[in-house]
Order: sequence, then structure tokens, then C-alpha cells
Amino acid sequence: MTRLESQLQNALANAGTHIDPAPDLFDRVKAGIDADRSRRHTRRRVAAATSALIAIAAAIAVAFIYRQGEPQMDWWILEIIAAVTLGALALVLGPFIKRFGRSYAADVFRSNPSTGKSFIVLTDFAYYLIFTAYIAFTTTIDRPSNWTATVGAEQVQHNIIRLGGILLIIGVLHGVNLLVLPIIGRLLTLNRRLDQQMRELTDQDLSDRDLNQPD
Repeated sequence: MTRLESQLQNALANAGTHIDPAPDLFDRVKAGIDADRSRRHTRRRVAAATSALIAIAAAIAVAFIYRQGEPQMDWWILEIIAAVTLGALALVLGPFIKRFGRSYAADVFRSNPSTGKSFIVLTDFAYYLIFTAYIAFTTTIDRPSNWTATVGAEQVQHNIIRLGGILLIIGVLHGVNLLVLPIIGRLLTLNRRLDQQMRELTDQDLSDRDLNQPD
């Protein structure tokens, strides 16, 4: 071992024995534990609400599907079940997909995380407004002429298309978000740098004016 390597080894060994914990280490650990507990509590509430909605829909289906021992269901019962199912999908799939995209969003907005968090929250509001609008637009209030009084093939096909439509919207929105987020993050970073440069130029200009003023 050379003298330089020996000095480096001793310096690293000495540095490792004199590591002082950060003064806010306990607060950061506690905040992380509280945030994790809050996320678990939120996931449990969402799962409980979704399970309750599915149970209610199943109970309605079981209560109205059998009449005199034969499987029959009024057309409006299936519409209610379909609306509840679409709402549950929007509420469950949105946070589930966002959970796996947090690291991606944090990397995109690493230079301005506060702006990134605000942008993601606003995007979530926009998503849920789109989902709500889709469910409202595709909900049938009055039975069409080609539907029977009980559930038939035409109505089943209509609701399968509704299910595929909301899944397509969720996939397209999140796909576009993946492509657009880097562009927006880059623009926000450039805008922040330009603002900082403008402030520095303004401060430099004011300083030069003060120096050039006669006493």
C-alpha cells in the first residue's frame, strides 16, 4: 500500500467515526412515519368505500335479478350497477397508477418540487372531472326503443362499451401525462432560471448605477 492510499484510508476511517446526526433527523423520520401512516389509512378508506359500493351493487343485483325463480332484471338496475362500477374504477385506478408514478414525477420536477406537487394535484382534479363527465354523458335515463324492459344483449353491449371507454380514457390520459410531464418540467425549470438571471441582471444594473452616481 502506498503512502497516499494509506492516508486516504486513515482519512476515510476517521471521518466515519465522527459522523454527527442531523439536528432534524428525528423530525424527518417522524414526518415520514406519519406520512406513511396517512397513506395507508387513505388506501384502507378507499378500499373500504370501493368494497361497500361493490357489495351494494351486488346486493341490488341479487335482489332484483331473480323473479319467480327466473333470472330477470329491469334495465335501469343494470344502469345503476354500471354507473357505480365506472365510478369505482375511476376512484381506484387513478390513485393506483399515480402511486407508481411518484418517483417519475419527482424526477421530472426535482428542481421545483412545490410547483410539481401543485401541478399533479390540479391534474388529478382535471382527471376526475373528465371521468365524472364521461359517466354522466353515457348514463341512460330513458329506455331506448331497441332495449327490452329487462336486460338484453343490446344493453349489455352498451355497458361493455362504456367500460372499455373509461378504461381507454384513463390509459390515454396517463399516457399523455407521461409524455407531457418532462416537457412541462423542462419549461418550468427554464422559466425559473430565466427569472433568476433577470433578477441578477437587475441587481447588477442597480449596483452599477449606484457606483456611477457622483458623490
